[in-house]
Amino acid sequence: MKVISAIFISFLVLSSQAQDSLKPFTFFGYIDTYYGYDFGKPSSATRPDFLYSHSHHNQVNANLVFVKFAYAKNRFRFNLTPMLGTYSQANLSGEPFYLRQIFEANLGVKLMKKKELWLDAGIFPSHIGFESAISKDCATLSRSILAENSPYFETGIKLTYQHNAQWTFTALVLNGWQKIRWQKGKSLPSFGTQITYQPNEKLLLNYSTFIGTDNPDSIRKMRYFHNLYAIYSPINQLSVTLGFDIGTEQKAKQSAEYNFWFSPVFIIRYTPVTKFAMAARYEFYSDKTGVLINVGTINGFQTHGFSLNFDYLISPKVVWRAEARAFKSKDPIFVIDNKASTNNFALLTSLAIMLSK
Repeated sequence: MKVISAIFISFLVLSSQAQDSLKPFTFFGYIDTYYGYDFGKPSSATRPDFLYSHSHHNQVNANLVFVKFAYAKNRFRFNLTPMLGTYSQANLSGEPFYLRQIFEANLGVKLMKKKELWLDAGIFPSHIGFESAISKDCATLSRSILAENSPYFETGIKLTYQHNAQWTFTALVLNGWQKIRWQKGKSLPSFGTQITYQPNEKLLLNYSTFIGTDNPDSIRKMRYFHNLYAIYSPINQLSVTLGFDIGTEQKAKQSAEYNFWFSPVFIIRYTPVTKFAMAARYEFYSDKTGVLINVGTINGFQTHGFSLNFDYLISPKVVWRAEARAFKSKDPIFVIDNKASTNNFALLTSLAIMLSK
């Protein structure tokens, strides 16, 4: 831990001094601190286990702290981003400790001189979804349920072709569903695609897919997943996001029967003046058979979510955020004062700082 801290401090010093002298190199840091209070008063001091970001109760914590080192020149690019925080502890708990500190580690080569065709390999942000682990870049403080339960990151290789300013196409070969290490006993890689269309500054459309499995060959169950979203900004002050995830997975190896899950989400964000923003979110997540969220109840995970968000932009690189978030489930999957409940309510606040980006 001391070595990692020393690396972070060194990168922060470099990020404040090296920008002008090392043109192809970029150094910048990010700090996201938060405090959350869950009115269910969980005894474990963590929020419901389908949440991975800003997930601790009644504690001041760092959700995500990283320093990014990037190099880009001509036809070569490279990114390395070590991280710390409760996000990495929760979301990468299945990886060995030394890999839990990696937010991003990849390199890329431009394959054609006159066309935007790139081949990248390593650990990189997921091609799925409109939300990332970097809260400052998202419309709401916390992540939607569908974002928390689909990949934040991927490991493999990807081929990206930007045809023009409107169209971008990506194809991926991956280790699995948000996996860094290759799983033992598995011989089949996973695959992904992404198509992004942005006809103008007001509209962005995206369609992403995943096909693969994390199971060893002996019990292989194939997973097929689709992610669609649209972001529309009719005016500069207003942004509307519509998202929809749907996935299926075989019930058993070579089975013709499938379990499925789906989730719609709607987010509206309004910025009346430069320094202030408000956002509201409605979402629903249905995973009756527990493919991704297994709560062990009769009706499985069928949960509505509501949130209200308030942002104050202290400076272009510093934002304070506050959020009230509620869940309503069909079955009593939550706890209030050690008693089962269908409701959950929490307040969350954060201070996020981007350094020298």
